[in-house]
Amino acid sequence: MSFISEFKKFALRGNVVDLAVGIIIGGAFGKIVSSIVGDIIMPPIGVLLGGVNFSDLVITLKHSTADSAAVVISYGKFIQTIVDFLVIAFAVFGLIKVINKLERKKVAETPPPPALTKEQELLTDIRELLKNKK
Repeated sequence: MSFISEFKKFALRGNVVDLAVGIIIGGAFGKIVSSIVGDIIMPPIGVLLGGVNFSDLVITLKHSTADSAAVVISYGKFIQTIVDFLVIAFAVFGLIKVINKLERKKVAETPPPPALTKEQELLTDIRELLKNKK
C-alpha cells in the first residue's frame, strides 16, 4: 500500500473527520463564549462592583521606565478566563446530559429479542445436555 493511499484511508476515516469538525466547532464556540463573557456578562458584574473593568485589574510588580514596559500580573483577565471556562464547562455538561438522555431513550425503545421457536429451544436443550456430558 502506498503512502498516499494509506494517508487517504486514514484521513477519510469517520473518526478523523468527526474530530476535525469537533475541533473547528469547539474553536468557534470558544470565541462565542469569550465574547459573551467579556462583552455581556462581565460589564454588569463590573458595574455591580463599583464600575470595575476586569481587564484593567492588575498588580504592578515593576513600573514602566523609559527603557522597559511595566511588569504586571493581570488577575482581572484571569478572572474573566475562569468565567469563560465555567460557561464552557456548563455548556458541555448540558450537552452531555442531553446526549445521555437520548441514549437512555434509545435503549428503552429497543425491542426485546424475539422469543425462541420450539426448534431453537430443542437445539439449546441438546447443546446443554452435550455440554454436561463432557
